[in-house]
Amino acid sequence: MSVFYERFDRHDHGQGLKAHATHYCPGCGHGLVHKYLGEAIQSLGLQDRTVLVSPVGCTVFMYYYMDVGNTQAAHGRAPAVAVGHKLANPNSIVISYQGDGDLASIGLAEIFHAANMGLPITVIFVNNAIYGMTGGQMAPTTPMGLKTATSPGGRGRYDGSPMRMAELIAQLDAPVYVERVALYDAKQRVKAHKAITKGLKLQEERRGFSFIEVLAECPTHLKLTPAAAEQWVKDKMVPLFPLGVIKDISPEPWPEQPEPCFDAARVADVIGGATGEAQKFARGFAETGFGADVAIKLAGAGGDGAQTTALLLARAAIQEGFDATHIPSYGPESRGGTSYADVHVAASEVLSPAAPHPHVLVAFNAPSLAKFGPTVVPGGVVVYDKTVIAEPPPLPHVKVFAVPFAQIAQELGAIVVKNVVALGALQAATGLLPKESLLQAVRQALEHKPQFLALNEQAFERGVQAVEALKRAEIH
Repeated sequence: MSVFYERFDRHDHGQGLKAHATHYCPGCGHGLVHKYLGEAIQSLGLQDRTVLVSPVGCTVFMYYYMDVGNTQAAHGRAPAVAVGHKLANPNSIVISYQGDGDLASIGLAEIFHAANMGLPITVIFVNNAIYGMTGGQMAPTTPMGLKTATSPGGRGRYDGSPMRMAELIAQLDAPVYVERVALYDAKQRVKAHKAITKGLKLQEERRGFSFIEVLAECPTHLKLTPAAAEQWVKDKMVPLFPLGVIKDISPEPWPEQPEPCFDAARVADVIGGATGEAQKFARGFAETGFGADVAIKLAGAGGDGAQTTALLLARAAIQEGFDATHIPSYGPESRGGTSYADVHVAASEVLSPAAPHPHVLVAFNAPSLAKFGPTVVPGGVVVYDKTVIAEPPPLPHVKVFAVPFAQIAQELGAIVVKNVVALGALQAATGLLPKESLLQAVRQALEHKPQFLALNEQAFERGVQAVEALKRAEIH
């Protein structure tokens, strides 16, 4: 079976030649590299094992063309994703396919750390000396003097020198094969085909990390015909980026790595989770007035427990069968710096995990209330620690519950449980989840510290009672 799809579905309802045309510009080098890569995969019989990782750039639609496993990575992050694939499935053939703006700029850290790790993966680096997809900006590999969208006077000394990535990678101990090839004539294309095939063969043999740099043409941004672009690569790029094998060693194969274990019991033991079906207490998604996707922000100083409260809330929601997300944000200090968490709880799916305009805010200190209080949506809920916030800012558009988290915790004899007081207050103020859902999450978190369970249950209940008392006072 061909590695290439019989029809490229990127062209909706495309017929004839259009159904087999790529999105690349005429004369672009990517088409040839795709051809050689596809033929190498097929000749080595690797199609069913191959995972192709393509990031942002001209190759962004590569998954439309090759019938292999495909993963789309964030800009520059393809090597990190490739490492993840290889560790999760050691028998896979993993290829990171990247351009110069992607690999040598935003992804510089990722490619060096992946290469230094040395896992048997194959990186194909297409160097056309320019940012192609985003509009012809100067790339780390742009030759001196070349005019681009961001170097209209030509690349000069203040722009730095072009980076020779193949040489830099070859200096690391771990890579086993590094070669630079080109595409500008038939002889060079044969060498490129052989280099790509060799890179995959070395991975199949578990020899180690291989890096193939391909000097390619970009007629569009060079403003040249395809033939003239080929000549430009030969005349301008080859003197700067010499062709040939830079490193080629044959170490013993990597030992066979056992397949990672995904057994629920073992994974739960490692991460401190629980197995089995969690008990459910909710009869359905709560009618909070905030719709089917509720955003909550919990904020305070480092050490206030906002992150732990957020995790307990997200865990309880997931165990009820809802979708939930938690994004932490920490200040530079482990204690005392700003710390907040965004949590979403949705009936079916969280579409965006950030909470720039939360429905609910839990504030542990005055700076958090001052900063995030005005961002709460009209009709939202704010619960704050009355112990440390004596003069709250005016928040006329929301429902406010002033609860002395820290004072209650001190009365219970342990200031550290003020976040559990806040969790109880949050439950009573919103009704988002049943009390037992949240208490179940607390009990699971304290599974190996049962001596603290009664104290935390008391703290939770005191938070509930504080809000209920405020509600009663309001009625009367």
